Amino acid sequence: MISSLQYISQPMHLENIQAACEAGCRWVQLRIKHAPESIIASEALLAKAICADYGATLIINDFPHIAKAVGADGVHVGKNDMTVAEARKIMGSEAIVGGTANTLEDILQHVQDGATYVGVGPYRFTTTKQKLSPILGLEGIYVIMRKLKALNIDIPIIAIGGILAADIPDLMRTGIHGIAISGLLTHATDKKQLVSAIMNNIQLNSLSCNL
Repeated sequence: MISSLQYISQPMHLENIQAACEAGCRWVQLRIKHAPESIIASEALLAKAICADYGATLIINDFPHIAKAVGADGVHVGKNDMTVAEARKIMGSEAIVGGTANTLEDILQHVQDGATYVGVGPYRFTTTKQKLSPILGLEGIYVIMRKLKALNIDIPIIAIGGILAADIPDLMRTGIHGIAISGLLTHATDKKQLVSAIMNNIQLNSLSCNL
């Protein structure tokens, strides 16, 4: 089951993952950039232990061999990293493999390669990611979702990139499966209240969705 609320970690990664899990988030992506693989592997092992305590799904960004070695639930690959197909070969048929997309063509390729879900964005400008793809905004995501429906393609789509709580109702009405957040949760004063409000908002607006 692909969670409709996903947290993408920021430094300090383990502290923030612990806080996200305590707040009620049950899907965590460990995203560490520009660090030696030995450090990423060590952090991944500790992140796995935290997620196991809370029954949370752990996804490792970009390093399928590390994800497999630590027993993570899956891996997420970016647009400029290895393909979903390559990651799937390493992870195996039962693992979760997600990919980042910015266009309909990206999504179709991920589907062909065996993706479990696709992260689509960026929704708006975000400082979390370098080499940002073109901003999609609400209209861009709506157009993509409409085209997927016309093609009869049903894969969980997770909107990513600078999403705020106020964006959720309109985003969910496009037909997406859910959202991924990073700084919104990392910097929240009351993380538990935020997660609860977001989950209620997602559920309410996904029920009322009619694309």
